[in-house]
Amino acid sequence: MEIRWLGHSAFEIITDENVKILIDPFISNNPACSTPVEDLNPDIILVTHGHSDHFGDALEISNTTHAPIAAIHEIALFLSKQGIRNIGVNIGGSFIFRDIKFTMLDARHSGDLDIVEETTPGGVAASFLITLEDGTKIFHAGDTGLFGDMKTIIGEIYKPDIIMVPIGDKFTMGPFEAALATRWIDPKVAIPMHYNTFPPIEQDPAIYANFVNQLNPNIDVVILNPGEYFEYDPKEYEE
Repeated sequence: MEIRWLGHSAFEIITDENVKILIDPFISNNPACSTPVEDLNPDIILVTHGHSDHFGDALEISNTTHAPIAAIHEIALFLSKQGIRNIGVNIGGSFIFRDIKFTMLDARHSGDLDIVEETTPGGVAASFLITLEDGTKIFHAGDTGLFGDMKTIIGEIYKPDIIMVPIGDKFTMGPFEAALATRWIDPKVAIPMHYNTFPPIEQDPAIYANFVNQLNPNIDVVILNPGEYFEYDPKEYEE
């Protein structure tokens, strides 16, 4: 399984069965992303919330590839009005797509749709837990602050193997809070995101990695450059 960071919070996951999952496809207006929108051909698109730096190019990509967009109920209603194929889901709910289980979980952030001329209600911000065909669990935290469910629900119940967490501060957790969330969730691999896209969220990811190492040195922090891939082999992380 491969994970490619496209910059900001945008990721492409390519499973061992070659299912392509695109998350928060902020591509064409993303100064950190050099991947052309035309190069992306997902089977499914996940949108954590309605802010333009996460919703991004979802409409264009879905129109071109016919990939459904999975999002919270209120965004799914908006997509239906646009004639876009969608999968509406809500916090705590799951659905199966191509033998992969997608579970929408909580995030602490605002979530209105600001991609339209007049901001409209977009439900609440969310995160996604993805359980792949081989049982590997990937958690994309979306935009969020630190909250206790990261430990008691996400960490203790869902137990993801890989997490993507925001570290940019100002609009989300900063490096220290993200490191605490990482310790609470206790994954095998942690990938920082949502930083260095714009000046207000400039961060050194090594600071986050150092905090994580102090809190739990057994967690592998993978720092990617936009466009880089991380290949995950579960056997390498067996105890």
